[in-house]
Amino acid sequence: MPQITETPGQSNLTAANSSPLAPNSSNDRNGSQTEVYAVVGAEPEIQAYAMAKYSRSALSMKESLEEISQQKAEKFLNTFYFQYGHRSIADLAHIALAIERLSMLAAIVVADEQRWDGQERSTRYQDFKTSGYFIPAFSGETLTTYRESIEKLFSEYESLSNRMFLYLAGTTPRPEEMKQDSYERTLRARAFDISRYLLPLAANTSLGEIVNARTLEGQVSRLLSHTHSEVRNLGRRLKAAALSPAHNVNHQRWRDLIEEIRQSSPDVAARAEQLLLADVRVAPTLVKYADPNPYETDTRRELRQLAAEFMGDLPPAASPVVDLLDDEPLEVELAATLIYEHCHHPYRQIREAVEAAGDAIRREIIDVGLRHRGRHDEMARTFRAGQQFRFDILMDIGAYRDLHRHRRCIQVAQDFTTRHGFETPEELKPAGAGENYRAVMQGAAEAVEKLAQSGGLEAAESSQYAIPLGFRKRTLFKMDFAEAAYIAELRTGLGGHTSYRKVAHQMYVTVAKRYPALAKYFRVTDVAQPVDLLKR
Repeated sequence: MPQITETPGQSNLTAANSSPLAPNSSNDRNGSQTEVYAVVGAEPEIQAYAMAKYSRSALSMKESLEEISQQKAEKFLNTFYFQYGHRSIADLAHIALAIERLSMLAAIVVADEQRWDGQERSTRYQDFKTSGYFIPAFSGETLTTYRESIEKLFSEYESLSNRMFLYLAGTTPRPEEMKQDSYERTLRARAFDISRYLLPLAANTSLGEIVNARTLEGQVSRLLSHTHSEVRNLGRRLKAAALSPAHNVNHQRWRDLIEEIRQSSPDVAARAEQLLLADVRVAPTLVKYADPNPYETDTRRELRQLAAEFMGDLPPAASPVVDLLDDEPLEVELAATLIYEHCHHPYRQIREAVEAAGDAIRREIIDVGLRHRGRHDEMARTFRAGQQFRFDILMDIGAYRDLHRHRRCIQVAQDFTTRHGFETPEELKPAGAGENYRAVMQGAAEAVEKLAQSGGLEAAESSQYAIPLGFRKRTLFKMDFAEAAYIAELRTGLGGHTSYRKVAHQMYVTVAKRYPALAKYFRVTDVAQPVDLLKR
Protein backbone atom coordinates (compact mmCIF):
# COMPACT_ATOMS: atom_id res chain seq x y z
CA MET A 1 0.00 0.00 0.00
CA PRO A 2 1.39 3.47 -0.78
CA GLN A 3 1.92 5.81 2.13
CA ILE A 4 -0.65 8.57 2.35
CA THR A 5 0.58 11.81 3.80
CA GLU A 6 -1.36 14.88 4.70
CA THR A 7 0.31 18.20 4.04
CA PRO A 8 -1.36 21.55 4.58
CA GLY A 9 -2.62 22.91 1.28
CA GLN A 10 -2.41 19.49 -0.43
CA SER A 11 -4.80 16.60 -0.97
CA ASN A 12 -4.39 13.37 0.93
CA LEU A 13 -3.13 11.59 -2.21
CA THR A 14 -0.04 13.19 -3.64
CA ALA A 15 1.23 16.70 -3.93
CA ALA A 16 1.69 16.29 -7.70
CA ASN A 17 -2.03 15.89 -8.37
CA SER A 18 -3.32 18.53 -5.96
CA SER A 19 -4.52 22.08 -6.37
CA PRO A 20 -4.26 24.94 -3.87
CA LEU A 21 -7.27 25.23 -1.65
CA ALA A 22 -9.69 27.59 -3.41
CA PRO A 23 -12.30 29.78 -1.73
CA ASN A 24 -15.02 27.39 -2.82
CA SER A 25 -13.14 24.33 -1.57
CA SER A 26 -14.01 22.52 1.64
CA ASN A 27 -12.01 20.60 4.22
CA ASP A 28 -13.60 17.63 5.93
CA ARG A 29 -12.36 16.18 9.19
CA ASN A 30 -10.04 13.77 7.34
CA GLY A 31 -8.18 16.63 5.68
CA SER A 32 -9.45 15.96 2.13
CA GLN A 33 -10.26 18.88 -0.17
CA THR A 34 -13.19 19.40 -2.49
CA GLU A 35 -12.83 22.00 -5.24
CA VAL A 36 -15.67 23.16 -7.46
CA TYR A 37 -15.22 25.48 -10.42
CA ALA A 38 -16.94 26.31 -13.67
CA VAL A 39 -15.14 26.01 -16.99
CA VAL A 40 -15.55 28.32 -19.98
CA GLY A 41 -13.66 28.76 -23.21
CA ALA A 42 -12.99 25.10 -24.02
CA GLU A 43 -14.22 23.80 -27.35
CA PRO A 44 -17.03 21.21 -26.95
CA GLU A 45 -15.00 18.18 -28.04
CA ILE A 46 -11.97 19.21 -25.97
CA GLN A 47 -14.25 19.69 -22.97
CA ALA A 48 -15.71 16.23 -23.56
CA TYR A 49 -12.20 14.73 -23.76
CA ALA A 50 -11.17 16.46 -20.51
CA MET A 51 -14.23 15.16 -18.68
CA ALA A 52 -13.81 11.66 -20.08
CA LYS A 53 -10.23 11.60 -18.79
CA TYR A 54 -11.53 11.50 -15.22
CA SER A 55 -12.09 7.76 -15.78
CA ARG A 56 -8.59 7.18 -17.13
CA SER A 57 -6.34 9.75 -15.44
CA ALA A 58 -5.71 11.28 -12.02
CA LEU A 59 -5.24 14.71 -13.57
CA SER A 60 -7.52 17.56 -12.57
CA MET A 61 -9.80 19.18 -15.14
CA LYS A 62 -7.50 22.20 -15.31
CA GLU A 63 -4.46 20.00 -15.91
CA SER A 64 -6.26 17.94 -18.54
CA LEU A 65 -7.36 21.04 -20.41
CA GLU A 66 -3.81 22.38 -20.34
CA GLU A 67 -2.36 19.28 -21.96
CA ILE A 68 -5.07 18.66 -24.56
CA SER A 69 -4.77 19.80 -28.14
CA GLN A 70 -7.36 19.40 -30.86
CA GLN A 71 -5.26 16.61 -32.39
CA LYS A 72 -5.16 14.68 -29.12
CA ALA A 73 -8.90 15.08 -28.65
CA GLU A 74 -9.62 13.82 -32.15
CA LYS A 75 -7.37 10.80 -31.70
CA PHE A 76 -8.92 9.95 -28.33
CA LEU A 77 -12.47 10.30 -29.65
CA ASN A 78 -11.77 8.27 -32.77
CA THR A 79 -10.44 5.45 -30.60
CA PHE A 80 -12.89 5.37 -27.71
CA TYR A 81 -16.03 6.73 -29.34
CA PHE A 82 -15.97 5.09 -32.75
CA GLN A 83 -13.74 2.02 -32.30
CA TYR A 84 -14.64 1.01 -28.75
CA GLY A 85 -18.19 2.33 -28.78
CA HIS A 86 -17.93 4.39 -25.59
CA ARG A 87 -20.76 6.63 -26.79
CA SER A 88 -21.42 8.27 -23.44
CA ILE A 89 -18.30 10.40 -24.07
CA ALA A 90 -20.30 12.44 -26.59
CA ASP A 91 -22.83 13.29 -23.86
CA LEU A 92 -20.15 15.58 -22.41
CA ALA A 93 -19.83 17.84 -25.46
CA HIS A 94 -22.66 20.38 -25.54
CA ILE A 95 -23.29 22.43 -28.64
CA ALA A 96 -25.48 25.50 -29.27
CA LEU A 97 -27.01 25.75 -32.73
CA ALA A 98 -29.29 28.29 -34.42
CA ILE A 99 -31.67 26.98 -37.10
CA GLU A 100 -33.44 29.78 -38.91
CA ARG A 101 -36.03 30.04 -41.68
CA LEU A 102 -37.23 26.45 -41.60
CA SER A 103 -40.86 25.38 -41.88
CA MET A 104 -42.98 24.64 -38.81
CA LEU A 105 -43.23 21.08 -40.06
CA ALA A 106 -39.44 20.74 -40.08
CA ALA A 107 -39.15 22.45 -36.70
CA ILE A 108 -41.45 19.83 -35.17
CA VAL A 109 -39.18 17.11 -36.57
CA VAL A 110 -36.02 18.81 -35.28
CA ALA A 111 -37.46 19.15 -31.78
CA ASP A 112 -38.62 15.53 -31.69
CA GLU A 113 -35.78 14.48 -29.36
CA GLN A 114 -36.09 13.45 -25.72
CA ARG A 115 -32.61 14.74 -24.87
CA TRP A 116 -33.15 18.20 -26.31
CA ASP A 117 -33.24 21.76 -25.03
CA GLY A 118 -34.39 24.59 -27.23
CA GLN A 119 -36.82 27.38 -27.99
CA GLU A 120 -38.83 28.18 -31.10
CA ARG A 121 -40.62 31.31 -32.28
CA SER A 122 -43.91 31.66 -30.41
CA THR A 123 -47.19 31.94 -32.31
CA ARG A 124 -48.54 33.84 -29.28
CA TYR A 125 -45.97 36.62 -29.10
CA GLN A 126 -44.90 36.99 -32.73
CA ASP A 127 -46.82 37.97 -35.85
CA PHE A 128 -46.14 35.41 -38.58
CA LYS A 129 -47.72 37.38 -41.44
CA THR A 130 -44.33 38.30 -42.93
CA SER A 131 -42.40 35.15 -42.00
CA GLY A 132 -42.55 33.63 -45.48
CA TYR A 133 -43.08 29.96 -46.16
CA PHE A 134 -41.39 26.83 -47.47
CA ILE A 135 -42.04 25.80 -51.07
CA PRO A 136 -41.68 22.06 -51.86
CA ALA A 137 -40.67 20.75 -55.29
CA PHE A 138 -44.04 21.39 -56.93
CA SER A 139 -44.25 22.76 -60.47
CA GLY A 140 -46.77 24.02 -62.99
CA GLU A 141 -50.41 24.06 -61.91
CA THR A 142 -49.59 22.16 -58.73
CA LEU A 143 -47.18 24.89 -57.64
CA THR A 144 -49.83 27.51 -58.42
CA THR A 145 -52.38 25.63 -56.32
CA TYR A 146 -49.90 25.40 -53.46
CA ARG A 147 -48.95 29.08 -53.53
CA GLU A 148 -52.55 30.23 -53.76
CA SER A 149 -53.56 28.03 -50.84
CA ILE A 150 -50.69 29.15 -48.59
CA GLU A 151 -51.09 32.83 -49.41
CA LYS A 152 -54.82 32.59 -48.80
CA LEU A 153 -54.13 31.19 -45.34
CA PHE A 154 -51.65 33.96 -44.53
CA SER A 155 -54.07 36.62 -45.75
CA GLU A 156 -56.86 35.19 -43.60
CA TYR A 157 -54.46 34.84 -40.67
CA GLU A 158 -53.64 38.55 -40.85
CA SER A 159 -57.29 39.51 -41.24
CA LEU A 160 -58.44 37.31 -38.36
CA SER A 161 -55.62 38.58 -36.10
CA ASN A 162 -56.82 42.14 -36.56
CA ARG A 163 -60.50 41.26 -36.31
CA MET A 164 -60.07 39.29 -33.08
CA PHE A 165 -57.93 42.03 -31.54
CA LEU A 166 -60.68 44.56 -32.17
CA TYR A 167 -63.31 42.15 -30.84
CA LEU A 168 -61.34 41.43 -27.67
CA ALA A 169 -60.63 45.13 -27.13
CA GLY A 170 -64.34 45.84 -27.48
CA THR A 171 -65.29 43.24 -24.87
CA THR A 172 -62.35 43.64 -22.45
CA PRO A 173 -62.04 47.12 -20.91
CA ARG A 174 -58.55 48.34 -19.98
CA PRO A 175 -58.03 48.70 -16.22
CA GLU A 176 -56.93 52.19 -15.20
CA GLU A 177 -53.69 50.88 -13.70
CA MET A 178 -52.71 49.07 -16.90
CA LYS A 179 -50.65 50.96 -19.48
CA GLN A 180 -52.07 51.17 -22.99
CA ASP A 181 -49.12 49.45 -24.67
CA SER A 182 -49.23 46.57 -22.18
CA TYR A 183 -52.99 46.27 -22.67
CA GLU A 184 -52.69 46.13 -26.46
CA ARG A 185 -49.75 43.72 -26.35
CA THR A 186 -51.68 41.34 -24.09
CA LEU A 187 -54.80 41.37 -26.23
CA ARG A 188 -52.73 41.01 -29.40
CA ALA A 189 -51.26 37.83 -27.94
CA ARG A 190 -54.75 36.55 -27.17
CA ALA A 191 -55.77 37.34 -30.76
CA PHE A 192 -52.77 35.41 -32.09
CA ASP A 193 -53.87 32.44 -29.97
CA ILE A 194 -57.02 32.38 -32.10
CA SER A 195 -55.61 33.23 -35.52
CA ARG A 196 -52.79 30.67 -35.21
CA TYR A 197 -55.29 27.97 -36.21
CA LEU A 198 -54.95 29.30 -39.78
CA LEU A 199 -51.14 29.19 -39.96
CA PRO A 200 -49.94 26.47 -42.36
CA LEU A 201 -47.17 24.02 -41.52
CA ALA A 202 -45.24 25.69 -44.36
CA ALA A 203 -44.86 28.90 -42.30
CA ASN A 204 -41.23 29.77 -41.65
CA THR A 205 -40.02 29.77 -38.08
CA SER A 206 -36.67 29.74 -36.26
CA LEU A 207 -35.33 27.86 -33.27
CA GLY A 208 -32.24 27.46 -31.17
CA GLU A 209 -31.10 24.20 -29.62
CA ILE A 210 -28.47 23.11 -27.11
CA VAL A 211 -27.72 19.41 -27.42
CA ASN A 212 -24.90 17.08 -26.58
CA ALA A 213 -22.91 15.63 -29.45
CA ARG A 214 -24.44 12.15 -29.13
CA THR A 215 -27.93 13.62 -29.45
CA LEU A 216 -26.78 15.76 -32.38
CA GLU A 217 -25.28 12.75 -34.14
CA GLY A 218 -28.54 10.82 -33.74
CA GLN A 219 -30.58 13.86 -34.73
CA VAL A 220 -28.59 14.37 -37.92
CA SER A 221 -28.93 10.70 -38.83
CA ARG A 222 -32.68 10.81 -38.16
CA LEU A 223 -33.15 13.95 -40.26
CA LEU A 224 -31.11 12.48 -43.12
CA SER A 225 -33.44 9.47 -43.06
CA HIS A 226 -36.68 11.48 -43.12
CA THR A 227 -39.52 11.33 -45.64
CA HIS A 228 -39.42 15.07 -46.50
CA SER A 229 -36.67 16.57 -48.65
CA GLU A 230 -36.58 19.79 -46.61
CA VAL A 231 -35.83 17.79 -43.47
CA ARG A 232 -33.14 15.74 -45.21
CA ASN A 233 -31.49 18.94 -46.45
CA LEU A 234 -31.69 20.30 -42.93
CA GLY A 235 -29.84 17.22 -41.68
CA ARG A 236 -27.04 17.95 -44.13
CA ARG A 237 -26.90 21.58 -42.98
CA LEU A 238 -26.74 20.58 -39.31
CA LYS A 239 -23.89 18.19 -40.04
CA ALA A 240 -22.04 20.89 -41.99
CA ALA A 241 -22.55 23.37 -39.13
CA ALA A 242 -20.95 20.93 -36.68
CA LEU A 243 -17.96 20.37 -38.97
CA SER A 244 -17.47 23.98 -40.17
CA PRO A 245 -16.14 27.05 -38.34
CA ALA A 246 -18.69 28.29 -35.80
CA HIS A 247 -19.92 31.86 -35.45
CA ASN A 248 -17.69 33.68 -32.96
CA VAL A 249 -19.67 36.36 -31.10
CA ASN A 250 -16.42 38.08 -30.04
CA HIS A 251 -14.82 38.06 -33.48
CA GLN A 252 -15.22 41.75 -34.35
CA ARG A 253 -14.30 43.01 -30.86
CA TRP A 254 -11.21 40.85 -30.81
CA ARG A 255 -10.35 41.93 -34.36
CA ASP A 256 -10.56 45.58 -33.31
CA LEU A 257 -8.39 44.87 -30.25
CA ILE A 258 -5.80 43.06 -32.36
CA GLU A 259 -5.60 46.02 -34.74
CA GLU A 260 -4.95 48.32 -31.78
CA ILE A 261 -2.18 46.01 -30.58
CA ARG A 262 -0.72 45.85 -34.08
CA GLN A 263 0.00 49.57 -33.99
CA SER A 264 2.59 49.08 -31.25
CA SER A 265 3.58 45.42 -31.52
CA PRO A 266 2.98 43.53 -34.78
CA ASP A 267 4.47 40.32 -33.35
CA VAL A 268 2.16 40.30 -30.33
CA ALA A 269 -0.77 41.11 -32.59
CA ALA A 270 0.06 38.15 -34.81
CA ARG A 271 0.13 35.81 -31.81
CA ALA A 272 -3.12 37.27 -30.49
CA GLU A 273 -4.74 36.80 -33.88
CA GLN A 274 -3.64 33.18 -33.99
CA LEU A 275 -5.08 32.52 -30.53
CA LEU A 276 -8.24 34.61 -30.54
CA LEU A 277 -9.43 34.33 -34.12
CA ALA A 278 -8.69 30.68 -34.80
CA ASP A 279 -11.59 28.79 -36.35
CA VAL A 280 -13.57 26.68 -33.87
CA ARG A 281 -15.47 23.62 -35.10
CA VAL A 282 -17.91 22.44 -32.45
CA ALA A 283 -18.02 18.73 -33.31
CA PRO A 284 -15.59 17.92 -36.12
CA THR A 285 -15.03 14.38 -34.87
CA LEU A 286 -18.21 13.25 -33.12
CA VAL A 287 -20.66 14.04 -35.93
CA LYS A 288 -18.56 13.34 -39.00
CA TYR A 289 -19.93 9.80 -39.46
CA ALA A 290 -23.62 10.70 -39.03
CA ASP A 291 -25.35 9.29 -42.12
CA PRO A 292 -28.83 8.14 -43.16
CA ASN A 293 -29.96 5.19 -41.04
CA PRO A 294 -31.08 2.08 -43.00
CA TYR A 295 -32.76 0.73 -39.86
CA GLU A 296 -35.10 3.71 -39.86
CA THR A 297 -35.75 3.97 -43.59
CA ASP A 298 -36.17 0.24 -44.28
CA THR A 299 -38.32 -0.32 -41.19
CA ARG A 300 -40.56 2.63 -42.00
CA ARG A 301 -41.09 1.41 -45.57
CA GLU A 302 -42.05 -2.11 -44.49
CA LEU A 303 -44.24 -1.01 -41.58
CA ARG A 304 -46.15 1.45 -43.77
CA GLN A 305 -46.94 -1.33 -46.20
CA LEU A 306 -47.82 -3.72 -43.40
CA ALA A 307 -50.08 -1.16 -41.66
CA ALA A 308 -51.91 -0.44 -44.91
CA GLU A 309 -52.52 -4.15 -45.46
CA PHE A 310 -53.39 -4.84 -41.81
CA MET A 311 -55.96 -2.05 -41.39
CA GLY A 312 -57.10 -2.20 -45.03
CA ASP A 313 -59.95 0.15 -45.96
CA LEU A 314 -61.32 0.15 -42.43
CA PRO A 315 -62.29 3.76 -41.59
CA PRO A 316 -60.97 5.22 -38.33
CA ALA A 317 -63.43 4.60 -35.51
CA ALA A 318 -64.90 7.37 -33.38
CA SER A 319 -62.84 8.08 -30.27
CA PRO A 320 -62.68 10.57 -27.40
CA VAL A 321 -60.26 13.48 -27.48
CA VAL A 322 -58.27 11.83 -24.69
CA ASP A 323 -58.37 8.08 -24.19
CA LEU A 324 -56.55 6.58 -21.20
CA LEU A 325 -55.69 3.12 -22.42
CA ASP A 326 -56.03 -0.15 -20.52
CA ASP A 327 -53.27 -2.50 -19.47
CA GLU A 328 -52.42 -5.21 -21.99
CA PRO A 329 -49.78 -7.89 -22.70
CA LEU A 330 -46.44 -6.45 -23.82
CA GLU A 331 -46.53 -8.16 -27.22
CA VAL A 332 -49.95 -6.64 -27.93
CA GLU A 333 -48.73 -3.16 -26.98
CA LEU A 334 -45.61 -3.44 -29.13
CA ALA A 335 -47.44 -4.69 -32.20
CA ALA A 336 -50.28 -2.18 -31.84
CA THR A 337 -47.88 0.73 -31.38
CA LEU A 338 -45.86 -0.25 -34.45
CA ILE A 339 -49.04 -0.19 -36.55
CA TYR A 340 -50.35 2.97 -34.84
CA GLU A 341 -47.44 5.12 -36.00
CA HIS A 342 -48.14 4.35 -39.66
CA CYS A 343 -51.91 4.84 -39.94
CA HIS A 344 -54.60 7.25 -38.73
CA HIS A 345 -56.74 4.92 -36.62
CA PRO A 346 -57.24 5.25 -32.86
CA TYR A 347 -55.16 2.96 -30.68
CA ARG A 348 -58.12 0.95 -29.31
CA GLN A 349 -59.25 0.08 -32.80
CA ILE A 350 -55.76 -1.08 -33.76
CA ARG A 351 -55.35 -3.04 -30.53
CA GLU A 352 -58.60 -4.93 -31.14
CA ALA A 353 -57.34 -5.92 -34.58
CA VAL A 354 -53.95 -6.93 -33.19
CA GLU A 355 -55.52 -9.02 -30.42
CA ALA A 356 -57.76 -10.78 -32.94
CA ALA A 357 -54.86 -11.46 -35.32
CA GLY A 358 -53.20 -14.01 -33.04
CA ASP A 359 -49.68 -14.63 -31.77
CA ALA A 360 -48.09 -15.40 -35.15
CA ILE A 361 -49.19 -12.13 -36.77
CA ARG A 362 -48.24 -10.09 -33.71
CA ARG A 363 -44.75 -11.54 -33.69
CA GLU A 364 -44.39 -10.91 -37.41
CA ILE A 365 -45.22 -7.23 -36.84
CA ILE A 366 -42.67 -7.01 -34.03
CA ASP A 367 -40.09 -8.75 -36.19
CA VAL A 368 -40.57 -6.15 -38.94
CA GLY A 369 -39.82 -3.48 -36.35
CA LEU A 370 -36.46 -5.06 -35.46
CA ARG A 371 -35.14 -7.09 -38.37
CA HIS A 372 -33.17 -4.19 -39.88
CA ARG A 373 -31.62 -3.07 -36.60
CA GLY A 374 -27.85 -2.65 -36.93
CA ARG A 375 -25.16 -3.28 -34.37
CA HIS A 376 -25.12 0.28 -32.99
CA ASP A 377 -28.81 1.13 -33.49
CA GLU A 378 -30.97 1.78 -30.46
CA MET A 379 -34.40 0.16 -30.64
CA ALA A 380 -36.96 2.48 -32.23
CA ARG A 381 -39.05 4.68 -29.97
CA THR A 382 -42.08 2.45 -30.50
CA PHE A 383 -40.37 -0.23 -28.39
CA ARG A 384 -40.27 1.98 -25.29
CA ALA A 385 -43.24 0.20 -23.80
CA GLY A 386 -44.70 -0.66 -20.42
CA GLN A 387 -45.60 2.78 -19.02
CA GLN A 388 -48.57 2.84 -16.64
CA PHE A 389 -50.27 5.88 -18.19
CA ARG A 390 -50.82 5.83 -21.94
CA PHE A 391 -53.01 8.47 -23.54
CA ASP A 392 -54.21 8.33 -27.14
CA ILE A 393 -54.87 12.03 -27.85
CA LEU A 394 -56.57 13.61 -30.86
CA MET A 395 -55.86 17.36 -30.83
CA ASP A 396 -55.15 20.24 -33.16
CA ILE A 397 -51.60 20.60 -34.44
CA GLY A 398 -51.11 23.86 -32.54
CA ALA A 399 -51.87 22.15 -29.23
CA TYR A 400 -49.67 19.23 -30.24
CA ARG A 401 -46.74 21.62 -30.77
CA ASP A 402 -47.16 22.78 -27.18
CA LEU A 403 -47.51 19.32 -25.59
CA HIS A 404 -44.69 18.05 -27.79
CA ARG A 405 -42.31 19.92 -25.48
CA HIS A 406 -42.91 17.44 -22.66
CA ARG A 407 -39.89 15.23 -23.25
CA ARG A 408 -40.10 13.09 -20.13
CA CYS A 409 -42.83 11.09 -21.80
CA ILE A 410 -42.65 8.81 -24.84
CA GLN A 411 -44.47 10.25 -27.85
CA VAL A 412 -45.47 8.22 -30.90
CA ALA A 413 -47.02 10.58 -33.43
CA GLN A 414 -49.06 9.81 -36.52
CA ASP A 415 -48.57 11.83 -39.73
CA PHE A 416 -50.19 15.19 -40.31
CA THR A 417 -53.56 14.86 -42.03
CA THR A 418 -56.86 16.63 -42.68
CA ARG A 419 -59.03 13.53 -42.29
CA HIS A 420 -59.78 14.16 -38.59
CA GLY A 421 -61.26 17.60 -39.25
CA PHE A 422 -60.35 20.85 -37.51
CA GLU A 423 -60.97 22.75 -34.30
CA THR A 424 -63.01 25.96 -34.27
CA PRO A 425 -62.18 28.54 -31.59
CA GLU A 426 -65.28 29.42 -29.58
CA GLU A 427 -64.57 33.16 -29.85
CA LEU A 428 -65.18 33.15 -33.61
CA LYS A 429 -68.97 32.93 -33.45
CA PRO A 430 -69.61 35.99 -31.24
CA ALA A 431 -67.02 37.89 -33.30
CA GLY A 432 -68.93 37.02 -36.48
CA ALA A 433 -65.95 35.19 -38.01
CA GLY A 434 -67.09 31.57 -37.72
CA GLU A 435 -68.53 30.98 -41.19
CA ASN A 436 -65.57 32.50 -43.02
CA TYR A 437 -63.14 30.50 -40.87
CA ARG A 438 -64.87 27.21 -41.68
CA ALA A 439 -64.91 28.03 -45.40
CA VAL A 440 -61.18 28.79 -45.36
CA MET A 441 -60.35 25.57 -43.51
CA GLN A 442 -62.48 23.48 -45.83
CA GLY A 443 -60.80 25.11 -48.80
CA ALA A 444 -57.42 24.28 -47.31
CA ALA A 445 -58.43 20.63 -46.88
CA GLU A 446 -59.49 20.46 -50.54
CA ALA A 447 -56.17 21.97 -51.63
CA VAL A 448 -54.21 19.47 -49.52
CA GLU A 449 -56.09 16.59 -51.13
CA LYS A 450 -55.47 17.98 -54.61
CA LEU A 451 -51.75 18.42 -53.90
CA ALA A 452 -51.46 14.90 -52.49
CA GLN A 453 -53.00 13.46 -55.66
CA SER A 454 -50.80 15.49 -58.03
CA GLY A 455 -48.48 12.54 -58.63
CA GLY A 456 -45.18 14.37 -58.21
CA LEU A 457 -42.17 13.26 -56.20
CA GLU A 458 -43.09 13.15 -52.50
CA ALA A 459 -46.48 14.67 -53.40
CA ALA A 460 -48.26 13.21 -50.36
CA GLU A 461 -45.51 14.38 -48.00
CA SER A 462 -45.27 17.83 -49.58
CA SER A 463 -49.04 18.36 -49.41
CA GLN A 464 -48.76 18.38 -45.60
CA TYR A 465 -47.15 21.83 -45.70
CA ALA A 466 -50.54 23.27 -46.73
CA ILE A 467 -52.27 21.92 -43.60
CA PRO A 468 -53.22 24.68 -41.11
CA LEU A 469 -52.44 24.24 -37.41
CA GLY A 470 -56.15 23.99 -36.60
CA PHE A 471 -56.45 20.50 -38.11
CA ARG A 472 -56.29 17.57 -35.72
CA LYS A 473 -53.63 14.90 -35.45
CA ARG A 474 -53.34 11.81 -33.27
CA THR A 475 -50.44 11.12 -30.89
CA LEU A 476 -49.77 8.43 -28.30
CA PHE A 477 -48.29 9.80 -25.05
CA LYS A 478 -46.77 7.30 -22.60
CA MET A 479 -45.68 8.41 -19.13
CA ASP A 480 -45.51 7.74 -15.40
CA PHE A 481 -47.82 9.14 -12.73
CA ALA A 482 -45.58 12.10 -11.90
CA GLU A 483 -45.48 13.27 -15.52
CA ALA A 484 -49.26 12.89 -15.92
CA ALA A 485 -49.76 15.06 -12.83
CA TYR A 486 -47.17 17.59 -14.03
CA ILE A 487 -48.74 18.03 -17.48
CA ALA A 488 -52.22 18.34 -15.97
CA GLU A 489 -51.01 20.94 -13.48
CA LEU A 490 -48.90 23.03 -15.87
CA ARG A 491 -51.13 22.92 -18.93
CA THR A 492 -54.46 23.67 -17.24
CA GLY A 493 -53.15 27.00 -15.93
CA LEU A 494 -55.24 30.08 -16.68
CA GLY A 495 -52.53 31.62 -18.85
CA GLY A 496 -52.36 28.65 -21.20
CA HIS A 497 -53.91 28.20 -24.63
CA THR A 498 -57.54 27.08 -24.56
CA SER A 499 -56.89 24.06 -26.76
CA TYR A 500 -54.22 22.33 -24.71
CA ARG A 501 -55.87 23.38 -21.44
CA LYS A 502 -58.87 21.25 -22.38
CA VAL A 503 -56.66 18.32 -23.37
CA ALA A 504 -54.65 18.48 -20.13
CA HIS A 505 -57.81 18.72 -18.03
CA GLN A 506 -59.28 15.71 -19.81
CA MET A 507 -56.10 13.78 -19.03
CA TYR A 508 -56.76 14.54 -15.36
CA VAL A 509 -60.43 13.53 -15.65
CA THR A 510 -59.57 10.14 -17.16
CA VAL A 511 -56.96 9.39 -14.49
CA ALA A 512 -59.29 10.53 -11.68
CA LYS A 513 -62.05 8.27 -12.97
CA ARG A 514 -59.81 5.20 -12.99
CA TYR A 515 -57.84 6.03 -9.82
CA PRO A 516 -60.19 8.19 -7.69
CA ALA A 517 -57.99 7.94 -4.61
CA LEU A 518 -55.16 9.67 -6.53
CA ALA A 519 -57.24 12.52 -7.94
CA LYS A 520 -56.53 14.79 -4.96
CA TYR A 521 -52.83 14.85 -5.83
CA PHE A 522 -53.46 16.59 -9.16
CA ARG A 523 -53.16 20.38 -8.82
CA VAL A 524 -55.38 21.24 -11.76
CA THR A 525 -57.23 24.40 -12.70
CA ASP A 526 -60.87 24.01 -13.69
CA VAL A 527 -61.03 24.92 -17.38
CA ALA A 528 -64.70 25.90 -16.99
CA GLN A 529 -63.92 28.89 -14.78
CA PRO A 530 -63.74 32.31 -16.49
CA VAL A 531 -60.36 33.51 -17.75
CA ASP A 532 -59.10 37.04 -17.27
CA LEU A 533 -57.70 37.81 -20.72
CA LEU A 534 -55.40 40.48 -19.31
CA LYS A 535 -53.55 38.07 -17.01
CA ARG A 536 -50.86 35.84 -18.48
